[in-house]
Amino acid sequence: MPAHPAAAPLVRPAWSWGLAPALLACLAAPAFFVLRVAWLGWLLLALALVAAFILERRTGAIERGPEASHRPPSLVRDLSLVAAGLLIVSAIPLKAELDDLAILRFTVGLGGAVAVPYAVSRFVYSDRAIRFPWRGGGRWTRFQWTWLVVVLALGWLILPFYFITSGVYTNWPVVDTPDLIARLFLGVGSVGIWDELFFICTVFALLRRHFPDWQSNILQAIVFVSFLWELGYQAWGPLLTIPFALLQGFIFVVTRSLAYVVTVHLLFDAIVFLVIVHAHNPGVLDRLFLV
Repeated sequence: MPAHPAAAPLVRPAWSWGLAPALLACLAAPAFFVLRVAWLGWLLLALALVAAFILERRTGAIERGPEASHRPPSLVRDLSLVAAGLLIVSAIPLKAELDDLAILRFTVGLGGAVAVPYAVSRFVYSDRAIRFPWRGGGRWTRFQWTWLVVVLALGWLILPFYFITSGVYTNWPVVDTPDLIARLFLGVGSVGIWDELFFICTVFALLRRHFPDWQSNILQAIVFVSFLWELGYQAWGPLLTIPFALLQGFIFVVTRSLAYVVTVHLLFDAIVFLVIVHAHNPGVLDRLFLV
């Protein structure tokens, strides 16, 4: 009796028409978070899902029947998970605030944007497309440890100049009491961890099932940078956030470790936290920074 045939390996073409609906879905992020035109974001997501459905109907890639496990991943399903996350995030204001209601809003909104796509992928689609490989890449190399030092150095050199000379530190509330400083510390760190859970482990991971890494990385960076813009990284902030988003995607591909990309992000955010405190409280941390 012949052995059961193995599932065909995942093949990601160098270029495909599927890039069009994927780009439409990712462009919903600047519509939501940069232009702040909700109806445009909804339209782009709808067009993305319709275009992906038409493409799959034409290529016969819609997963049906017992042969579904041997078919390529469904672009419609994966873009629907991206769309669900974006819709949930776009439903809450992203202005940086530190009161109890704002903390609850961010917890429910951002948490839902990760939890809902994960739950749908696992329990509705049953494909486990979203995973969180905490230590997927094994022990960290010397280069990885060195990069952590470089991240701290670059953050110390660049971030104070960016936040203070551009005035974007005013996008964050004044933190002049121990309670507010503690809330800022927890908020900056929590959002930094969420960034990697959503943009890298959800959006990037879903796109990588269909497109080469470099294309998927550019697409996720559109979403990543758009969110950071509304969060407060404005003025010439994209000159920093675009390379950062692309590097985080690249590092995740190389290390396969959520723990590592989160560590990189938290080190960077630690500098962000100190700079915001420094900018709002002249004289407190003057000796720590050059600006």
